[in-house]
Amino acid sequence: MNRIASMVLKNLAYVPGAYIKLCNYAKAPDKYDVLEMWQHIQDILRHGIDAGNVEIICTGTENIPRDEGCLIYGNHQGLFDVVALAVTSDPPLSVVAKKEWRDTPFLKQVFHCTESFDYLMDREDARQALKVMRKVAEDVQNGRRVVIFPEGTRGRKGNDMLPFHSGSFKPAFRAKCPVIPVALVDSFLPFDQKGSQPVTMQIHYLPAIPYEEYKDMKTAELAELVQSRIRDKIAECVGPMATAERSE
Repeated sequence: MNRIASMVLKNLAYVPGAYIKLCNYAKAPDKYDVLEMWQHIQDILRHGIDAGNVEIICTGTENIPRDEGCLIYGNHQGLFDVVALAVTSDPPLSVVAKKEWRDTPFLKQVFHCTESFDYLMDREDARQALKVMRKVAEDVQNGRRVVIFPEGTRGRKGNDMLPFHSGSFKPAFRAKCPVIPVALVDSFLPFDQKGSQPVTMQIHYLPAIPYEEYKDMKTAELAELVQSRIRDKIAECVGPMATAERSE
């Protein structure tokens, strides 16, 4: 059975009520507590993960700031990347995504609840993309935690990465915020592998790079620094697996 179909079919009794509740949140997110909405999204995703026979091994969540905004930069292997980020981060996250997802059921509601709708980017409109990045920097300065995938699109080479676009790092310099590299390992397996046999992927939040460390760099240098740290972590993980905690 296809994994996504398994996720849905095994949750037929749960999905309607959970989705209706999510839609209600999305219609008027300002009326609800951000953490309440975030935890509901996590609950939906965890039901899907369990039904889909996916195990997530996670380390480094203590590196996500609780009391200030930050930018989280990760390698991009597919749609499951966002799922893994969402279920493993206690502080709510927003994400920069392509505009094509804006009308997709479930994702549309999640964008509203996580205040990510302003971060939907038209990759063919440079002016609009610049506006998005300025909005990201402003919101991070005001305490938001935002995820950016600097490859610009999903890589299709397993754990190998595409080059990081240096322009993705301009919001960090503008916001003067901590930068958190996050390494996703085997995150392509859940949705790219045929069938629904058990699979394991890993997500590792690496130590923050403070503004004081990168403030004198160029954007391309920061992009290379972040990518090199992610690359090193992936190389470490594809060998014998280090002791890690399983996400709850």
